[in-house]
Amino acid sequence: MFISGFSRHNNLKMRYYDNNVILQSYVIFLICLKIFENLIFFIYLCENMKRIEAIVHSEKVPDLNEKLKEIGLKGCTITDGKGRGKGPKPVVQSGRGTGKYTSEFSARASLSTVVDDSEVDKVVKTILGAASTGSPGDGKIFISTVAEAIDIGTQKRGNEALK
Repeated sequence: MFISGFSRHNNLKMRYYDNNVILQSYVIFLICLKIFENLIFFIYLCENMKRIEAIVHSEKVPDLNEKLKEIGLKGCTITDGKGRGKGPKPVVQSGRGTGKYTSEFSARASLSTVVDDSEVDKVVKTILGAASTGSPGDGKIFISTVAEAIDIGTQKRGNEALK
């Protein structure tokens, strides 16, 4: 049977169209696969550890430290400093005790630790229980995600570095 030039051209055009659609579908599939791989990797990195930083009154630190030991917190860093916030300003006596003045800053301590995701609520509740008086100026707690932790001595990584 004789196929005219016009129908042969349409036949070739359809094959080209079919191959092009298949190629586009394959490219879209590969892009989706790569996005899924990156998402899984991101979830794996982000779900493990949290950094908890609490700023509290300096006089609360001994009690807070004991409470954190009781719940099994392995380690933390505590630094002393001065802060300014909502709470009442401390009244300080001058050199010989003859005069008083209101200080611009209050004595504060910053506690910092990194814990597994499963321990975040327990640590936060302990900090709130030990440091809160219910008045403004008791402090703040900040929680952020930690992508990686490395123990310098053992060179362990991730959650293993926290143990």
